[in-house]
Amino acid sequence: MDRYEELVKEIALCKNCVLHEERNMAVAGSGSIGADLMLIGEGPGAEEDKNGVPFVGAAGRLLTDMLDAVDIDRDKLYVTNIVKCRPPKNRTPKDEEAAACLPYLQRQLEIIDPKVILLLGATALRYVLSPNLRITRDRGTWHQVDGRWIMATFHPAALLRDPRKKPDSFDDMVSLKLKIRELGLDV
Repeated sequence: MDRYEELVKEIALCKNCVLHEERNMAVAGSGSIGADLMLIGEGPGAEEDKNGVPFVGAAGRLLTDMLDAVDIDRDKLYVTNIVKCRPPKNRTPKDEEAAACLPYLQRQLEIIDPKVILLLGATALRYVLSPNLRITRDRGTWHQVDGRWIMATFHPAALLRDPRKKPDSFDDMVSLKLKIRELGLDV
């Protein structure tokens, strides 16, 4: 069995934390396996929990618009989240919930092996790079970790709540496109 398909099945059956108790569907991720660009968000929302696909609700539509604005093809990247099951009332995942899912994310990184990662929001920034970083202060800054280029920007849901952040987020998307070009990637 393909390593990725096996991982998706494991995630679907996971009971490593309390989040599985209320889920409709675990949301492993979606997109191109072997993509050069990976986007990592916080966790599934209501629409994602119904459909089993990340970023398909209002925040997902905004994310697609953001990618389109800088000519990045969503079909050529991979999208996932820190936690794979919806936290109740879309609350921020607890440390133990994130810890239960991080091995899945690590395996996704190994299988997909992206060259560039865009972290969507504070939760992804905290668990992928450092709990000492802050999204408002540290967004838009490139970090090179294990041969990968990683940058954080605001989560699309945060932009829906506070549209004043959109110009900063657009600047981050332009920086992402420039990094993709600099590395000669097909995204």
